[in-house]
Amino acid sequence: MAHSLSAKKRVRQNAKRRVINRARKSAVKTQTKGFVAALSSGDKKAVKEQFKLVVKKLDKVAAKGTIHKKKASRLNSRMAKKINKLKG
Repeated sequence: MAHSLSAKKRVRQNAKRRVINRARKSAVKTQTKGFVAALSSGDKKAVKEQFKLVVKKLDKVAAKGTIHKKKASRLNSRMAKKINKLKG
């Protein structure tokens, strides 16, 4: 248990930050599921639209520091490869 004032404040801040980070990660997962669903349907227009939404969400979450920028880049790259495989 935290005893000093600053330690108590850190506990409060960490709890608040955890809720925010979990919400952001959940939003990314939801967007990614939409992309995968569009990909499995085979609708190229829907896939492109979902890809744009996922990339936007990933970049925002990475900029906020919730996930690492290189992880966001890696996920973007993998999704782009799947789109190119669908076209080709």
